[in-house]
Amino acid sequence: MAQGVLPFQYKEQVQTSGLTALAGLPAYLELAHIAGLRDAIRRHLHVRSDSRQGWCDEQIVMALILLNLVGGESVADLEQLEADEGLCRLLRQIEYHGLPRKERRLLERRRKKAGRTVPSASPVFRYLAAFHDPQEETRRIPGSAFIPAPNECLRALGRVNQEMVAFVQNRNVQREATLDMDATLVSSDKTQALWCYDGYRAYQPLNVYWFEQDLVVHSEFRDGNVPAGYQQLRLLQETLEHLPDGVDKVMLRSDTAGYQQDLLRYCAEGSNERFGAIEFAIGANVSQSFRQAVGEVEEGNWLPIRRTDPDGRQYDTGQQWAEVCYVPSWAGMSKNGPGYRYLATRKRLHNQLELLGCETVADPEQMQAPSGERYKIYGIVTNRDIDGNELIQWYRERCGKSEEVHAVMKDDLAGGKLPSGDFGENAAWWGIMILALNLNAAMKRLVLPPSFRCKRLKAVRFGLINLAGQVRERSRQLHILISPKQPALGLLLHIRERIIDLARGAPEVVVGS
Repeated sequence: MAQGVLPFQYKEQVQTSGLTALAGLPAYLELAHIAGLRDAIRRHLHVRSDSRQGWCDEQIVMALILLNLVGGESVADLEQLEADEGLCRLLRQIEYHGLPRKERRLLERRRKKAGRTVPSASPVFRYLAAFHDPQEETRRIPGSAFIPAPNECLRALGRVNQEMVAFVQNRNVQREATLDMDATLVSSDKTQALWCYDGYRAYQPLNVYWFEQDLVVHSEFRDGNVPAGYQQLRLLQETLEHLPDGVDKVMLRSDTAGYQQDLLRYCAEGSNERFGAIEFAIGANVSQSFRQAVGEVEEGNWLPIRRTDPDGRQYDTGQQWAEVCYVPSWAGMSKNGPGYRYLATRKRLHNQLELLGCETVADPEQMQAPSGERYKIYGIVTNRDIDGNELIQWYRERCGKSEEVHAVMKDDLAGGKLPSGDFGENAAWWGIMILALNLNAAMKRLVLPPSFRCKRLKAVRFGLINLAGQVRERSRQLHILISPKQPALGLLLHIRERIIDLARGAPEVVVGS
């Protein structure tokens, strides 16, 4: 009997053949191996290390990292990995590689008892529960911003990410670190999630992204009602402690959430012992006094904002910028204190007909020029002494890249679908997603050809990870058979050669010296 309209049928494979739909995924496992990711998990995380039964830390965390890389969104999606017989065969052999006999036998006994290669949902949920601290929940005050203190498990997860960042820096040394601080909203239908400023239940992690390395150095999971600017100085200080050796200079970019007096002073006054003064460009609030200062700018002092296209040619964006003579009271308290430079940008608003019977809502960021044109006004505060047009272009790089990273976190990886109503469990899920994000960034920066540098993860999956293959064993050696017509076969061979170079400690690439 025909199954459908077209001439094909689905049938169950009777014999195990070692087929896999993820033949490119082992390349990530190999990179994770030389990066010491599994070892770092074993050293820092001790949630399951004392138990001689069940799944250990590295098995669960690595399974969730792989789940992120292949596009899984929930704990239940681990069943898709378990169903991939060829991948499971590889995972078992890779996991035992290089282990002493005693540890290998312990893992084998654990696997035989579980009867699986990949953990199921139940032990993973029990594992994530160890990252939640119910005692911290009792400290909440209704209606106020509160950030639960991370327990030792969450802090250990941060140390694992710190080692991952250090590995990339060791192989591709960057002397400068441009840090982009930005929060992102993650919607949630859990009743424990709090309401965000956009009017829905959400969480709002605050992330610090290292522009030169394409890595997230630090991330703090937060409730949706916590303002993005809340305790940003503390998060910056923690990030500076996490930066690996080799970084000599730090610069900071943030939107208006970073317009905090303590943060600006800390950067401008050189309070950090390691890095001294930190150059920054941060969005400034358009207050009444700032509007007044902008209104005093002569029309002839407004200059066009230009950008440079990929061919090196400049073009006019239709926007303008000007230096603003503006000194807020907090910045002018000391004659010997650092200087703060304020810039304003404006964009002309096209005339819009008001609807009959509708009242116009006053917008504090809109101003009318003497010519009668109306403009949208934005402010920037900085301590950098460079051309204003160059500064604005540098500042706006934050918007394009950090917003893209947030989209990858929530759309390409599993950060957009949180598994629990417990804060700590969601924080651990988010932290493991960051490990997967940085592992993929390391793959693109250190291993893949330059043409992959700007590709999103879904494009990498299509061209590298989601490949059909067959896993066979011959003379105690595993072989992954790929069709000779598959163009990614040459890419996989290139990847393995590059990973061998990294494992041997290939010459460091020093940038920005």
